[in-house]
Amino acid sequence: MAVIYIVEDDKNISEIESYALKNSGYTVDTFENAKTFWSRVQDRKPDLVLLDVMLPDSDGIEVLKKMRRNPDTRRVPVIMVTAKSSEIDKVKGLDNGADDYITKPFGIMELISRVKAILRRINQDEEEKQLVFQNITLDCEKRQVTLDGANCELTYKEFELLKLFLQNAGIVMTRETIMEKVWGIDFEGESRTLDMHIKTLRQKLGDAGKHIKTVRNVGYRIE
Repeated sequence: MAVIYIVEDDKNISEIESYALKNSGYTVDTFENAKTFWSRVQDRKPDLVLLDVMLPDSDGIEVLKKMRRNPDTRRVPVIMVTAKSSEIDKVKGLDNGADDYITKPFGIMELISRVKAILRRINQDEEEKQLVFQNITLDCEKRQVTLDGANCELTYKEFELLKLFLQNAGIVMTRETIMEKVWGIDFEGESRTLDMHIKTLRQKLGDAGKHIKTVRNVGYRIE
């Protein structure tokens, strides 16, 4: 069963999360600060992390950034759990590589549902090691994109966007579906967030960016 690390300085919250996850069959370790979390990660890499934004010794966003820079943890899914509920806070966490974002207070059933959804998606991703479309090659394991063999540097969310398109080549993806799959199941950010990422993704893909088509009043597809 999956190993889940909870990084949360509020003992009441961490105990509730831990109890619920253990009852769902997961192995759980809890940490009150970033230091003890990093010490444990060196011994055993988790399958998923529940990460509070406001920790006593570090900003949770900085912990997230460090995880994404570290080859050992860059692919570990992270759910941010925080009292910060503004759109800008969500965008900041998601754009820095969070897989989902839950604001306090939250329902335990909702938490378990999101954990299961992300772990299920990760298992599906592992089955697709490499995606190829025209001159675009996306390596899911290495999180690397190449164009005609040349490396193409993408941000975390740009990579997830491209992967979603390649997994559904030729299929129109609605805005709602894209936001659900890439930004989280209840993320209600304005459409300009998606449009901005599509624009930069096209630019970075160069000539290959023309394959990402806008479907008026619906969404996007790659063809």
